[in-house]
Formats: sequence, structure tokens, C-alpha cells
Amino acid sequence: MSDTAPIEHPSWLTSGDFTEADEPLRLFTAWLKDATASEPRDPTAMALATVDADGRPNARMVLLKGLDERGFVFYTNTASQKGQELDARPEAAMVFYWKSLNRQIRVRGPVEHVTGAEADGYFATRPKQAQIGAWASKQSTPLESRLAFEKAVALYAAKYAIGEVPRPPLWSGYRIVPILIEFWHDRPFRLHDRIEFRRTGPDAAWIKTRLYP
Repeated sequence: MSDTAPIEHPSWLTSGDFTEADEPLRLFTAWLKDATASEPRDPTAMALATVDADGRPNARMVLLKGLDERGFVFYTNTASQKGQELDARPEAAMVFYWKSLNRQIRVRGPVEHVTGAEADGYFATRPKQAQIGAWASKQSTPLESRLAFEKAVALYAAKYAIGEVPRPPLWSGYRIVPILIEFWHDRPFRLHDRIEFRRTGPDAAWIKTRLYP
């Protein structure tokens, strides 16, 4: 899944004891830093869950590509299945699981589009082949053959052989604005630690609760 270097950690990163932390985004960033050092591949991988038009849940793995006080950002083709589902019902849940650390983080909240400037900025950092792939892929739609896809890649590679590759109109990012973040840490005999942070809205204060495992 990886196509770029890991995301940069915000300047407000602070570490601290898991059970004593009182600000979930700082704790998340500290855990992500640990995972970046210990996971063999894609520490930013997360399971993203959405809901389709029939109310059925849908989940898939994506990569976290941005994190700040506003929330968690990932990028995709907005005409893809997940993009259509998020545009119709802009709410999502995601799960990070780092097996090397025996840690899991769950996040839930409303979803918003990133700005065009944000999407342009991130797209410019992608390798050129990945940029070409974004133009060639009609994500989530039927593909007659692998050869057809390779021909589309070759077509756009020729078209943008010289100069910068612009961002496709249907390729952008979504931000999950967290209203619930739960931290889970494995303990012996299934006596795990679970700490939940919940708030009523993006501008509300976080309420911290310890949960039974």
C-alpha cells in the first residue's frame, strides 16, 4: 500500500503514560511514532469502515496521509465505492492495529473533504508512477482485463511524460473529524487496558473513560 515516506509527526507531539494521558490526539501521535519504529511495513495502515446505500457496512484498508488537530486524512478517487459512500453519508470509523506493539486504536466521527490546496499539495509528493496510476484507474469499476489497465497507464505516461502531473479532478482527500477515540493495549490473561475519549462535537472538550476489557 505504501507509496510515500511516513507522514510527518505534528510539532505538538508529546509522549506520556498511556493511562495518564488526557489528550487523545497527542497520545495517538505518540503511539504512531512507536509503531513507525516497530512495524515492518505500513504503520499508517488503517481499516476504514463506511456504510452503503442499503445500510450495509463496508470496510477496506487505506493509508493515513495526514494528521493534525482537525483530524485524520486519507486520499482516494472520490468516484470510488468508498468515495460515493462517504459523500452520501459522511461518517466513518477506522481501526489501527499494530501487532508488534499489541496495541489498537479505534476512531469514529463525521467526514469532510480536504481543500483543493491540501489535495494538490499531497498529490505533488507522490511518485510520478503513482500519479499516473491515479489518472489511469477508474477505481471500483469493472475492468475488462489487466492489459486494458496497463494500456491506460501507458497512455497517461506518454501524455505526462514531460513536466508535472496535475491532480485528477476526481482524486482528493477526506478528513475524519474524531468524536470518539479508543486506545486498547493488550495485557496478560485478556485483562486488557481500554481508555476511551469521547466528545459531543469537534469543538467540545474530551471526556475520558476507562472501559472494561
